[in-house]
Amino acid sequence: MLLTIKDLSRWLNIKPSTLYLWAAQGRIPSQKIHGLVRFERGTVMEWLESFERNSLQSMPQQSQVDHHDLDRIIEAAKRDAYTPPPGKPPTASPKGREVDRGAR
Repeated sequence: MLLTIKDLSRWLNIKPSTLYLWAAQGRIPSQKIHGLVRFERGTVMEWLESFERNSLQSMPQQSQVDHHDLDRIIEAAKRDAYTPPPGKPPTASPKGREVDRGAR
């Protein structure tokens, strides 16, 4: 069964607008069916697990590591999704409310 934006938003505790953006940018695996964004639960789980693998590789070894800490995995996914690729400037906010603090 495919998940809607609303379903995935509740499950991962991520705003729907963020999920729409990630899907449009290809940062989260999704499908577009007649203009509607949908997610396969298994594919999303694999995507989340990829962040867990990456996090574990960069973490120092500990005697007891909880490999199923969903909050930690989601935070790693958010960091990756919100961090622009090298050489690409950060995306402006959709409302254009950036303020140059140095110009005051």
